[in-house]
Amino acid sequence: MLRIYTTVIEMIGMLGPALAQIETHDRDLARQLRRASGSIALNVSEGSGSRGGTRRERYQNALGSARETGACLDVAMALGYVRGLDAGVRGRLDFICGTLVKNVR
Repeated sequence: MLRIYTTVIEMIGMLGPALAQIETHDRDLARQLRRASGSIALNVSEGSGSRGGTRRERYQNALGSARETGACLDVAMALGYVRGLDAGVRGRLDFICGTLVKNVR
């Protein structure tokens, strides 16, 4: 399994306060953020148990979900649903994306 799996789980745990704030304004956006962030972990885990092209495909899906997670957070901040994020969330998300990019080349 990629070592970033634990980082993904940590980042998801750190999203709790932002999710609560977003949900008070936009339930659909909060639901999409939950699905996208959870999909990162699920695809990393599934990819770790796969081989060849399937592994690469799962990691590509995880990367797409990581980028979607970032976009959900950007939208929430742009709309004023959250005032700021814990720097650790964005840092972990950037690290996750960087690691996945290296694994899908």
